[in-house]
Amino acid sequence: MSHNPIRKDKTCLNCRHVVQERFCPNCGQENSESRKTFHHLFVHFFEDLTHYENAFWRTIKNLLFKPAALTKEYLSGKRLSYLAPVRLYIFISFITFFLITVLPNTDYNLINLKKTTTTTKSGSNTKIMKSENIKSIDELMDSEKLKNEIKDSIQADHKQSGEKKKVDHLFNFGYESIQELDSLQKFGKAEDRLDSFEYWIVKKALQVKEGNTNQQLIEKFKESFVHNFSKTLFIYMPLFAFFLWLFHGKKRWYYFDHGIFTLHYFSFILLVVLIILLYSKFLSLFGSSVITDAIKGILDFIAFAWMVYYFFPAHHRFYGETRLVSFIKSVFLFFINMLLIVIILCLFAIYTFLNLH
Repeated sequence: MSHNPIRKDKTCLNCRHVVQERFCPNCGQENSESRKTFHHLFVHFFEDLTHYENAFWRTIKNLLFKPAALTKEYLSGKRLSYLAPVRLYIFISFITFFLITVLPNTDYNLINLKKTTTTTKSGSNTKIMKSENIKSIDELMDSEKLKNEIKDSIQADHKQSGEKKKVDHLFNFGYESIQELDSLQKFGKAEDRLDSFEYWIVKKALQVKEGNTNQQLIEKFKESFVHNFSKTLFIYMPLFAFFLWLFHGKKRWYYFDHGIFTLHYFSFILLVVLIILLYSKFLSLFGSSVITDAIKGILDFIAFAWMVYYFFPAHHRFYGETRLVSFIKSVFLFFINMLLIVIILCLFAIYTFLNLH
């Protein structure tokens, strides 16, 4: 309930009707002071966005732990007790992808305070371990442990270098440069030449490779996936509802009913992603250890297992079919939709690749 002070003047500022209580009986506007502090502005914004008065937390609780309950309640007419499906999806989507954007990707190691400095010279790596127990350079160089670490580091670098060459060769489609591609395309044998479409694809790959390092390419594709995942879900929701419409009786269920079920289900997926993001970032503050890794592993397993399992009871409870029929339909729907979502994400990845510079 609003805590804004009621105006002494009983005339409604909106319609000039006489207001006996807090709300105008003619237009419904609250007869409160129009000039408010920043605190009131902030609280009013948050309440409008989430319908915070009990409805927000009630909605979140039912969305997480009671599959299909929100959809059944909404379609039965109980709509003021919970957030509207569209508002719920927009709110969770905004919070999730906003945090993904602003939260750092690096992990903070507050437990392991030992630092390692790596110096590269003449193609070889020398690791100098900062330690209070080492008192001189001679003692450092005589350290058997250090020798083993240098040896392991050199072997790892050779292995990584070999793997990098393989990746580069695969990404370049067997061509070292654009000049080599153009030369073979122009003067090479007929069987070595590419058709116009293959030539365009390979040349584009080489241009992207020359303009970006491997790390830059990885970061750009990660960024693309984050941004495109929200677009993919939003674009795919009508198709998801369409498949539900195909698998169920047209006389009993309207497309609108499937749309509400879809909005709630996709809101649940985003909410779980948000929860995973929050506890992952929180645990990263304590660094990598056996305990934190075990906790994260357990939480990840629970979250992903619940995310996968959730659709099956939600489908059964909402559509009211027998468990066997509901399970068979759910399996078909689940894998069909997952396959199509992956295809759409791949198309977005190709689109991103074609627009890289």
